[in-house]
Amino acid sequence: MPVTDAPARAVAHLTMAQARRIALRAAGLDRARPDGPVTARDVGTVVDRLGVVQIDSVNVFARAHLMPLYARLGAFDAGLVDRAANRAPRRLVESWAHMASFVTPETYRLLGWRRQSYLRDAWGMVRDVPLQHAPVVDDIRALLADAGPLTAEQVHARLGHERPQRPDDQWGWNWTVSKRVLEYLFFTGQAASAGRNGAFERRYDLVERVLPRAVLGLPEPDERDAVRELVATSIRALGVGTLRCVADYFRLRQAPTALALAELAEEGVVEPVVVDGWGTGWRHVGATAPRTTSARTLLSPFDPLVWERTRVEALFGLRYRIEIYTPAAKRTWGYYVLPFLLGDRVVALVDLKADRQDGVLRVLAAHPVGGAVAGVPAELAAELRVAAGWLGLSDVVVADRDGNARGELAGPLATALGA
Repeated sequence: MPVTDAPARAVAHLTMAQARRIALRAAGLDRARPDGPVTARDVGTVVDRLGVVQIDSVNVFARAHLMPLYARLGAFDAGLVDRAANRAPRRLVESWAHMASFVTPETYRLLGWRRQSYLRDAWGMVRDVPLQHAPVVDDIRALLADAGPLTAEQVHARLGHERPQRPDDQWGWNWTVSKRVLEYLFFTGQAASAGRNGAFERRYDLVERVLPRAVLGLPEPDERDAVRELVATSIRALGVGTLRCVADYFRLRQAPTALALAELAEEGVVEPVVVDGWGTGWRHVGATAPRTTSARTLLSPFDPLVWERTRVEALFGLRYRIEIYTPAAKRTWGYYVLPFLLGDRVVALVDLKADRQDGVLRVLAAHPVGGAVAGVPAELAAELRVAAGWLGLSDVVVADRDGNARGELAGPLATALGA
């Protein structure tokens, strides 16, 4: 879909193939994953490249925040992420960035303006807390100071006789008052996440006990300067993209994003481009297009490469939507479908489930993308074996528990796995 979001000036022209390879290199997905053991430094390098890693509670295959790291590093130790987020000095902290996300402590500082603007940026259940539950805010803040870190359930257990659970229709959630207040404190930066427990629940604590001391001592930039730094991070991670792509990365408004891009262009950080078949946009001046790409990996629906769905449609010719909340009968691809990247193309979509009870990785559906099948089953089979090993599963089975699998690629994939 054509866009006109770059300034009217002489611009460079790119083919869609060039733009796609630029995007893959910028995302760290242009080559095979490294051999050998993965270190904490490797994890940090990926996070620095991406700038933000989305968090989601869905665990049908693997936790969402682990998948972008797996896509770029292969079968790594998930404990590296737990240590980076749960132990001081933390190298990862949670913030509302691209939805709930892990960011570096330095990036957390850049999002201070959002925390201060909760009346504008938070949703109603959080925004209205000071009006509806002001006394509870003080109680919970004091409780965290005295006994943190605590989960929402632990806080509710201590205060529940005074703060009974109440139904709430927003987003279909039924949050306790304690949970609402904790999310308000988290959104506004009065509390932070000291990590997650085994049930993936946040452990809330005071910010000064979570952030590294060196970062706590730094002044927070004003909104305009912070947005410019966030936009610079976004376009570096994207390589090339439209205004919509760049703004979506940290869920920024388009007007301040456009202003930041114009300022970065004056500084020589970005330049306007025209991508044939896509439209006008921006490229980071350091972004380059490799001649060839050799990646073979699974992507999460929450991977930064495929966050912005119109970008996916432009770069890969794929209309891709996550269908978790779509009724089963109306799903096109499946419940939790992962794109399979091979070279510079998304060549398949696979609906995967880690069946931990049976110890197998189940392929519930496998669909070719773009009609290309030759060579794909064998490559996908090899990748699924790597993924199963990473998850500690013993085998890959192309079938649900009733023996059924959907998609044109299911049969050839089962044959390739059998071979």
